[in-house]
Amino acid sequence: MSKFNKKKSGELPAVNTASLPDIVFMLLFFFMVATVMRDNTLMIENSLPSADQVEKLAKKDLVMYIYAGKPSGRYQKKYGTESRIQLNDKFADIRDIAPFIAAERAAKREELIPYLITALKVDKGANMGLVGDIKQELRKVNALKINYTTREGDISKNKN
Repeated sequence: MSKFNKKKSGELPAVNTASLPDIVFMLLFFFMVATVMRDNTLMIENSLPSADQVEKLAKKDLVMYIYAGKPSGRYQKKYGTESRIQLNDKFADIRDIAPFIAAERAAKREELIPYLITALKVDKGANMGLVGDIKQELRKVNALKINYTTREGDISKNKN
């Protein structure tokens, strides 16, 4: 005659979900803070050349990007395989560079305009005549601060 009864069922107690909303909101907040939104969708092939002397730009919000290279695989049927210019999220011609620079300058505060830098992200297989044409257009609109975006590495590998 025992006074202690054994448990009849071996079921586990229910999981307490009271703190679950706190965890979900903490994860949501973390990903909202840590995520960086992509500015442009690349429509060209852009394997950058190597350079052995590179410097990082301090303020990337003062940089206007001009991309040049062959259209990527899904755009080659429509635009061909010749090197093209991409401004923001669309293909452009040489004559579209001046309005692009004017629009970028208009979007910035007036005291920041002298510090704007034009960064050329040119594919290492791109036609250098196209780069020369881009530079001529930049001279016409007095955008004389030019940065060539590269990746750090051995420059002897660029010759292949």
